[in-house]
Formats: sequence, structure tokens, C-alpha cells
Amino acid sequence: MRRDGAANREKVLLAAEHVFAEKGAAASTDEVAQRAGVSIATVFRNFATKQDLIEATAVRYLEKLTAEALRLTDGPDAGKAFASLLRTLAAAGPVKMTLLDLLPPHDDGEGLSRPVTEAADAFRAALDGALHRAQAVGAARPEVTGDDVSLLLRALAYATGLSEGEALDRAVGIVLDGLGVPR
Repeated sequence: MRRDGAANREKVLLAAEHVFAEKGAAASTDEVAQRAGVSIATVFRNFATKQDLIEATAVRYLEKLTAEALRLTDGPDAGKAFASLLRTLAAAGPVKMTLLDLLPPHDDGEGLSRPVTEAADAFRAALDGALHRAQAVGAARPEVTGDDVSLLLRALAYATGLSEGEALDRAVGIVLDGLGVPR
């Protein structure tokens, strides 16, 4: 892909992340093109359908969260790193859940596409790795599982909006206390 084509694709994905987060299923590809500053033809040259755009946006967002999770948990203090990761993921949760909710249901035997599944698996592995590091140094309760953390993050994502800063901070603090993670 040419450099300008790659740059346009990235602009479209970034715009799609914001438009889908704001408008959910009601978001249009025209809005994405306008926000990206490209033509609708550019959007469809990169993504044949709106669903392809949604999937690529979800994959990009999961990959971004995975990279952030790996970066945050690379620090010397596993407990503080895990607390910081949970704060970051709680703040990112509403966008992540909106994007994942736009994907087709995967209980029909078809499942999610391979790229979405791989991105979700990598994200989950990074989250589990951060939890295990924190547990290894006594900075998280030993009986806590990755499923527990995922459930709590999903609950926070569904319960908060994109602008509920103080309430979200308090809720994350309560979750960290319950998980035995030092703040």
C-alpha cells in the first residue's frame, strides 16, 4: 500500500473509532469520511462494507489497548502497573464495548472473524499477564481470575459514559479495593 493510502486508511480508522463511539449503529460511513477528511470513495476503497470498517476499527482499537496494556505492565511495580492498567481500560471501556457490540452476534456458529478473534485473544492474554504479575508480588488477591477482571471492566464500561470522570474514578477505586490491588 502506498504511503498516502496507508495514511488515509489510518485517518479513516481513527475517525471511525470516534464516530462509532459517539453514534453506535446509527453512525454512517459518510460521517466517517467527513470526520477523516476523505471522500466516501476512499472509505470504500479501503473497506468494502460498513461491517468491514466496523471490524477493522474494533481490531485496531483492541490492538491499541493491548499495546497499552503491555506498556503499562512493563514497569517495575506490578501492583501500580495493574492499577494503572485497570484505570486505563475502564476509561476506554465504553468505546471498546460499543465497537464490539456493533459486530455481528457470534453465537450462530459462524463466530467472529479471525482478525477480531486474534485481537481479542491478544488483549485478553495481556490483561491476564498483568493480573498474574500483580498476583505474583501479592498486589492482587490470588483467587481473582482474568474472567473476574473482564466482567468488572465490562460492567464499568456499560455503567459509565464517556464523560463520567469522577464517578468512574471512584468506581475503579472500589473495584481495585475489592481486587486487593494497592492504589
